[in-house]
Amino acid sequence: MNKLLFSIFTFLAFANGFAQIINPVKWTSKVEKLSETEFNLVMEGKIDDEWHVYSQFTPADGPIPAEFKFKDAKGNFELIGKTKESPYKKQYNDIFEVDEYYFEKNVTFTQKIKVINPNLTSVKVKIDYQVCKEVCINQDYTFTFALPKIEIAQSDLPVVTTDTATADTAEVVKEEPIKVVETTPSSEPKQEEEKGLWTIFFLAFLGGFAALLTPCVFPMIPMTVSFFTKQSKNPAQGKRNAILYGISIIAIYVVLGLIINAIFGADALNALSTNPWFNIFFFILLLIFAASFLGAFEIMLPNSWANKVDKQADRGGIIGILFMALALAIVSFSCTGPIVGTLLVESASKGGIAPIIGMLGFSSALALPFMLFALFPSWLNSLPKSGGWLNTVKVSLGFLELALAFKFLSNADLVLQLHLLEREVFLAIWIAVFGAWALYLFGKITTPHDSPVSYISVGRLSLALLVSAFTVYMIPGLFGAPLKLISAFPPPQTYSESPTGFFGNNNGSISKEGLPDGAKVGEHGIITFTDYDKGLAYAKEVNKPILLDFTGFACVNCRKMEINVWSDEKVLSVLKNEVVLISLYVDDKRELPKEEQHVSKITGNDIETIGDKWTEFIITKYKTNTQPYYVLTDLNEQKLNEPVSYTPNINEYLAWLKDGISKFK
Repeated sequence: MNKLLFSIFTFLAFANGFAQIINPVKWTSKVEKLSETEFNLVMEGKIDDEWHVYSQFTPADGPIPAEFKFKDAKGNFELIGKTKESPYKKQYNDIFEVDEYYFEKNVTFTQKIKVINPNLTSVKVKIDYQVCKEVCINQDYTFTFALPKIEIAQSDLPVVTTDTATADTAEVVKEEPIKVVETTPSSEPKQEEEKGLWTIFFLAFLGGFAALLTPCVFPMIPMTVSFFTKQSKNPAQGKRNAILYGISIIAIYVVLGLIINAIFGADALNALSTNPWFNIFFFILLLIFAASFLGAFEIMLPNSWANKVDKQADRGGIIGILFMALALAIVSFSCTGPIVGTLLVESASKGGIAPIIGMLGFSSALALPFMLFALFPSWLNSLPKSGGWLNTVKVSLGFLELALAFKFLSNADLVLQLHLLEREVFLAIWIAVFGAWALYLFGKITTPHDSPVSYISVGRLSLALLVSAFTVYMIPGLFGAPLKLISAFPPPQTYSESPTGFFGNNNGSISKEGLPDGAKVGEHGIITFTDYDKGLAYAKEVNKPILLDFTGFACVNCRKMEINVWSDEKVLSVLKNEVVLISLYVDDKRELPKEEQHVSKITGNDIETIGDKWTEFIITKYKTNTQPYYVLTDLNEQKLNEPVSYTPNINEYLAWLKDGISKFK
């Protein structure tokens, strides 16, 4: 039965083998004239059924987002705002453990430009994007927008140039220019991700509550509430003033979120968050925040600011109350600043109005106690007294800041593929950080601002035990445990010194030192080459057939094959012992040496990165552009049988492997 299924499968694969260059997206473009110098460049894609194109705002560590490159812009035109897009859909991807933002059937991108050079006749825009179904394709397409002649006195209707083509830029069909009615810029549909925003609000609220329990803020509660109740003519006025004080605190931090959005734009920080250099900047910033909380120094705003604000607070009335709230924000900055900075970094990575929502959650937690204790002054008697426990909270936040900082450094390392912060190193750092935090809570380590303690409170002991348990939980991760509770934080298991743990010789794998030249230990301990020539040379040396694995870092079905199919005992035995695996990543963004960069004679695309090189290779050699794609070849680089793509059935994939290997023998 298996042989029959395999025969049918092979026949179908062979039948389709002559036309495997797949173009699931057909693009058209047009120019919309807004004024004599401003235009909308509109790019519309018609997507084949069941295929997805990913949004430019797709989070990092997931599928590849759409990216636009505007050529020869300097001195000719300038971009106005970010490229707008039609509404996307959202779905959680349990392989990458992020939300996917994608389009079905149709997608429209719109970029507004202002022409600077009146002699400009055309604008070229290149889009790089990923389109997926059962397989994924990394594609690019270059639009050429013909602009009408720019004359200030001209009142003719705008000209729209439409070009229709598949994403395989080999064929472009130009239509005659047609007249259209002038349009106004279309408003971008709101894509509110309510669940995500509520999560940000809740986490920011917890951050505000943590800031409340620091030495800079907590003692201010009884002092401020007592001030309002004693200075007011009657209790009702005192309560009203305290509530206004709380509202003023919220307003100040929300305005901060608005300023961040106004400066960077609704989605600019989201784009920056995927940039390795900004991840390194965030890492350094959080290291500074952590050092401040741990007692190395205090981050303070100039005292002159506080003095000037205090003088304004003496004016009384609503203005005075607003300045009192501003004074709290300035005076407590050494404690709240690092938390606010961290929250802004985290929420900014989500894009949209997330920074505003984050500041709303943070300030609400900060302001709520002032309002509640003003309404119910007797509650002040139940407040714990200020003391050393406040510094314990501050130092604990420092350890959390320190751990979070290395997540941003890990992001940068993954993007640049430097392998400086692989999984074992990351986990070792986290184990050290949380282990030191546990020792601190047990009283074995002290920081400069700690008060002497003769005993440990029940609350501190409980937290110490919890942190200790978490530290112990992470230790097996060094030896290959998946650590599902924190799977979104450390690098994946394949991005490690030894994917099978420190004792990598188990399951038939070998040590890193014993690897052939150009090889690494890949998924499930399989020896994997990422350099084609070195893999071919090794295959000739050991006289084994070659399994070419055309894959991608952001290819979800590639990961599914590796996790669900390659992990099978029989398949794994074949991959480890009977073939030489060469994995070629078509989305590897590392640049090729300048002497290797060129323009493809086949596709006309610029070959600038390692991924471009392998994309051209698969198109040229095997007349396809999909991933995953598996090819079994002999030592003369000839196919042993017909290649296959995404094959989730283990028996089918195993039969295909054995068929090719038998022909090699």
